[in-house]
Amino acid sequence: MFYDFKPMNDRPVSLQVKEYLKRLIIKGVLQPHQKLPSTRELSTLLNLSRNTIISAYEGLEDDGFAYTIHGKGSYVAETSSSAANTSWDLDWGARVNEYAQQASELDMMKRGIRAGKGTISFTSIAPDEKLFDLENVKRAFQDRMSVEGNVLLNYGYAKGYKPLIEYLLHYMDQKGVNLKEKDILITDGFTEGFDIVLSALSKKHGSIICENPTHNTAIKNLKLHGYEITGITMEEDGISLSELEQALSEKAFDCAYFVPSYHNPTGIVMSPEKRLKLMKLMERYQVPVIEDGFNEELRYSGSHVAPLIATAGQGNGVIYIGSFSKVLFPGLRVGWILADRELIDYLVSIKRARSIHTSTLDQSILYQYLYNGNFEKYLKKARSEYKRKYEWTKQCCEEFIPYERLSGDGGLHLFVTFEEGFDTRELLAACSRKGVIFTPGDNFYTKDGQGRNTMRIGFSRVSDDEINKGIRIIGETARQLRG
Repeated sequence: MFYDFKPMNDRPVSLQVKEYLKRLIIKGVLQPHQKLPSTRELSTLLNLSRNTIISAYEGLEDDGFAYTIHGKGSYVAETSSSAANTSWDLDWGARVNEYAQQASELDMMKRGIRAGKGTISFTSIAPDEKLFDLENVKRAFQDRMSVEGNVLLNYGYAKGYKPLIEYLLHYMDQKGVNLKEKDILITDGFTEGFDIVLSALSKKHGSIICENPTHNTAIKNLKLHGYEITGITMEEDGISLSELEQALSEKAFDCAYFVPSYHNPTGIVMSPEKRLKLMKLMERYQVPVIEDGFNEELRYSGSHVAPLIATAGQGNGVIYIGSFSKVLFPGLRVGWILADRELIDYLVSIKRARSIHTSTLDQSILYQYLYNGNFEKYLKKARSEYKRKYEWTKQCCEEFIPYERLSGDGGLHLFVTFEEGFDTRELLAACSRKGVIFTPGDNFYTKDGQGRNTMRIGFSRVSDDEINKGIRIIGETARQLRG
């Protein structure tokens, strides 16, 4: 016994000894009330200093795993983990509810093809960590901790960190949003914000309308909330307004979900003219709009296009959900909901009931980073690099892939459409055997069986050489499958 202990260099040795002895106690190797070796004896056995063993024994006693009898030594304490192991097994598959079962069934990450070593993966649309502004993030952390470190490590407010809220209100004002009677709730990124909004809205009709295809995470959450989804075809400049109006005239909807800029997955930016007409249409039918501000900052050319919530003017019918995750750092799980003040008041209560608040530390680091003026500099660098990759990926697609349509006005991905009847699931299987994977487009469609001839190519985290090689393989394989 004790000869299998091997100290590591990355942690205090006394802690490692304490945890080693804990494991022996929990596993029953050391029994309750069994005398432990003397500190001198164990220090010799482990070839460690006696003070290290004394510190480890003190830690064991503090944690309730040992006790000391004066003049006799240290002994193993009676703990709940000391009881004999039972064989009490439950069938958790039969115990989870329909929500959990459906969440598992809709979990694309569980069923996707894993990227093995050396695989060229076009599945991600996360930012490239090589671009991360690490030094200025460290500086932001140090700056904020020096100002109010004790406060930041305590509980925060459900609504969010006030300096960040004020910054974001100004930020949205700069986008042309009329802030009268509007407010902000800070969330753990887009997904939590979307879930909170869906939880708050009345489900009178049980139906929602959106673009088709659309963000697969949104589809999953809509289904988990029990909504029947009506998808409207995408045109070159955004959603089909004629098809949308037809659907609105035939059926009542609780709300709509739109991604107007660098739409996921098509990459299309809705034209300013269409945005205005869309807002007038939603106002006429009194359908509230959830706007996803996805990738809004990754504009590579052309002028700024106002978000739908800005196009709505003084109206309060748009709920805007924003995040810097695709532009800055996804590891800081910070997003925001901008909406009517009365609605935000309800959403704050839901947020408080679920997670109390978003990490104040994350919020404060993001705020200080933005306040220090780093965002604009970083965005300029990121746009330049992603624009270069975007143009290179587009060029490779045009040269190698026998597509019918290629869309994507910016952002971090392109969307490829083949002729009807072509199966990108079959293409994915063939390409994965050659070391290349991508996201099949049917994941983004609102009805099963749609979009089997489409695919999304995410290029943000792929090198130039791999972009060229991977797209060449996709193109060659597609031609082989077409015969």
